[in-house]
Amino acid sequence: MGADSTGRLRIDLLGPVRAGRGDAPLELGPVRRQEVLAALVLRPGTLVTHQQLLDDVWGAEPPGTGHRVLPSYVYPLRKLLDTRDAGPAESLIRSERGGYRFVDGGARRDVDELAEQAGGARRAQAAGDPAAALDHFALALGLFRGEPLTGLLGPFADAERQRLAQHRRTLERERLECLVLLGRYTDALDGLVVPAAARPYDEPLAALRMRALYGSDRQVEALAVYGETRDRLLDELGVEPGEELRRVHQGVLRRDDGLLLGRVVRQRAAGSAPARPAPRRNELPGDTACLVGREAELALLTAPASAGAVSVAAVDGTAGVGKTALVVRAAWTLRDRYPDGCLFVDLHAYGTGRESAGPQRTLHRLLRAVGIADGDLPDELDELVTAWRAATSSLRLLLIVDDAPSAELVRPLLPAGPGSRVLVVGRQRLSGLDADLRLTVEPLGTGEGVALLRHLLGEARADREPEAARELARRCGGLPLALRITGARLQNRRSWTLAHLVDRLSDDQRRLGELRAEDRSVEAAFRMSYDQLAPGLQRGFRALGLSPTAGFDALTPAVMLGCSREDAEEVLERLVDASLLQQPRPGRYRLHDLVRDHTLRLAAAEPEESAAARAAVLHLYTAAGRIASDWGPEGFPTGPDVTGSPFADWTAAAAWLDGAACQLVDVVAYAVTAGEADHACWIAEGLVDHLVRQGRYHECRSALELALACADTADDRRMPSSLRSCMGIVDIYQGRFRQAHAWFTDALRIARRLGDLREQARALAGMGASERSLDRTGEAVAHLSEVVELAARLDDDWLGGMSTCNLGAIHHHQGRYEDALAYFATSLAFAEKIDRPRMISKTLCHAAEVHLDLGRHVEARSLLRRAAELAREVGDLPLRAVSLSRLGAAEHGEGDLPSAVALHHEALSALNEHTSTALEMEVRSRLGSTYAAAGRRTEAEQQFRTALALAGAMDHPREHGMALAGLRDC
Repeated sequence: MGADSTGRLRIDLLGPVRAGRGDAPLELGPVRRQEVLAALVLRPGTLVTHQQLLDDVWGAEPPGTGHRVLPSYVYPLRKLLDTRDAGPAESLIRSERGGYRFVDGGARRDVDELAEQAGGARRAQAAGDPAAALDHFALALGLFRGEPLTGLLGPFADAERQRLAQHRRTLERERLECLVLLGRYTDALDGLVVPAAARPYDEPLAALRMRALYGSDRQVEALAVYGETRDRLLDELGVEPGEELRRVHQGVLRRDDGLLLGRVVRQRAAGSAPARPAPRRNELPGDTACLVGREAELALLTAPASAGAVSVAAVDGTAGVGKTALVVRAAWTLRDRYPDGCLFVDLHAYGTGRESAGPQRTLHRLLRAVGIADGDLPDELDELVTAWRAATSSLRLLLIVDDAPSAELVRPLLPAGPGSRVLVVGRQRLSGLDADLRLTVEPLGTGEGVALLRHLLGEARADREPEAARELARRCGGLPLALRITGARLQNRRSWTLAHLVDRLSDDQRRLGELRAEDRSVEAAFRMSYDQLAPGLQRGFRALGLSPTAGFDALTPAVMLGCSREDAEEVLERLVDASLLQQPRPGRYRLHDLVRDHTLRLAAAEPEESAAARAAVLHLYTAAGRIASDWGPEGFPTGPDVTGSPFADWTAAAAWLDGAACQLVDVVAYAVTAGEADHACWIAEGLVDHLVRQGRYHECRSALELALACADTADDRRMPSSLRSCMGIVDIYQGRFRQAHAWFTDALRIARRLGDLREQARALAGMGASERSLDRTGEAVAHLSEVVELAARLDDDWLGGMSTCNLGAIHHHQGRYEDALAYFATSLAFAEKIDRPRMISKTLCHAAEVHLDLGRHVEARSLLRRAAELAREVGDLPLRAVSLSRLGAAEHGEGDLPSAVALHHEALSALNEHTSTALEMEVRSRLGSTYAAAGRRTEAEQQFRTALALAGAMDHPREHGMALAGLRDC
């Protein structure tokens, strides 16, 4: 804000609303208060009624207190704006009957200065002095500090903002007309680029643009502007151009200098036509013989562009993805649209043995290409840029800038001629370059890769081995460079089969070495990108190859680099901009398979750095699994301390693990391959609870099998027993109780040999749970009772609570309902003491089932609602299915059959292909019973038959009996 040496109040509205007195700014406060001020200040001397002020600021949603709220806004404004000794009668905001009035002349407003300068400009125009008018217009437009009344939301502010914005557009157009009258046509055209694009139906702008083009000896383009504008008006608005635009059109046709250019005398000496550039020049490289799978990208690059502006498209992508080939094909398609030439410059950002081309050197070459002799050219960059813009201002060029490393090197090369087009190619995303189109070229899909191989090798040879061709395309990661090298090797070795080369590429350690043909190499292309990185980014890039999963978020490199998550995200984003890293969705990143191979080679050259990064990321997954587990970190007696992990609680850890989706098994495999047996075992053990509660049994079993294979070599001697118990847990969830019992028996044998009481207790608890399901009640009670005693000695409340819950289930099965409820109450106390929501939900489900059998539906419903909500919170799909289905049974018991049916269906929707047969049978049998009670016997019979037809249904006598009895009753 400009200072007022008089100390007078100043209020500015042509941008964010602000106020100040002298040099001191005044804090106007919240938006509503600013809106009240604007509504008063923009009507100086006018009484604004209370209702009008409410309508101005709040519109159709006035405050409930009506106009009584206004003093709470006006009072702080008076306190802020008035001088210290001003009384109510001297206030700038006067209260009058029914409203408020801002004193006319009470403040210096920028809108007053705007009116003064606009008036001065128009007086100068009327006096025939466009130079003076231009100065006034510049001062007037300089008062705008962005959008008027920025951030104000009320109806009055919105209307005033539109009025002031229209006033600004009018002033800008009048300023540009002064430039035309002064003969400054290039400056006028530069100023018309943005307004013309933003307001395609603005006829005065189109007329002004035609006059500027005519003054620049570009009569044909001026006529083209008229044609485009007329077509647009007819096609989209259904109207013909107005009188003024038609008059300018006729003036261009008649070459009426007086009409179009005013008093400027144009020098048209006989025979002295303006110098024209050299004849049309085409520097485009030869088009590639085969471009596969780029139809959508070509359509974007060759779409029509604005005839009144320079169109810029920025194309980026990883090394070898075929960016230049794509752009060259687009350029050949476009070449006939650019009558003044097609130019090609290579900035050699990633070249070998060649000096990167600086802007001065490139501009010299470009100027020679358009017919300017070297001897006439300056050496200073600014002067060269001016010369290039002047030389191209009347040209319509197509310019390809290849291998561009930065926007800074590209901006000076942009031609000035409206209608010109620039295609910029580089590995780096040029966010600093103003572009109409930004296009990232992605690797080819497998089918497209096969199509390229068929072209390179011949259809007959490729089609003889279709599966090998598909695998080659996958091994090459869809990179055209890799596919072309592969094709060249097979062309030169006719005796090789495609399957033979697949075998050679199957070893990740040697794959990059195979993708080399003379001076072309995929690894060399990647290395050039890597060498351009700053040291910190190079270290970050090396670390990414050590991620155990193909996809990752910022936390993974953060722990490997020992930095904050924010700093790691900055590294990742810069690597994305360098086309070395992909970002499939916000917050998630991945390396292309071949780029990953390259990072591993780089990491191998820094063994100490790699070992530290690997240890850090494996510790992260160990911590996440243990914290996300219902057992809690304290439930894992050996292994690393995870108290300093970046996860605030189990929900944060579980959410992070969910981000890895189906790649968690890869983490265990990674640890095994790296020789980290202990971490492989700890991670597999920690993931059990997370995976089984989501029904991901196959993944859980795969992770455990990988870890078991190296458990005997781990330093943690607890692992062989623990992992066997974990396998038993998975089998129990899948209803494979005999297999589970065998795992627990083996685990108990190992634990007893080692004298490990905790693992003995866990194995015994599993044996008891499996024996309960196998109806071996005596053995189950004996084993579970022993676990309760051991848990008390070990101070293991989780184990004690779960074993007590299983004992309650046995008593329930025996019909001893009150004893069962007592056990469940004890189990619930354990669960709530250690705050384990999953255990709480399980116990509530068991207790509710007892109440269902006793006919206490209201009590059961209360417990099951809490159980279902907890199961939802922890993401345990099987547990949620159980609780919802039993809640449906409670609603059934209360007579609300529609609610019961809805709950049973919701329970079914929580099941997946990994759900145990017993659970699905239970849910379907309960749904069938509810259908039968509602008289929907066909649907009931269908549910019972589906339950009985499930694989392994006979292995679950309780659930089989439920379904069979229901079918008989139908």
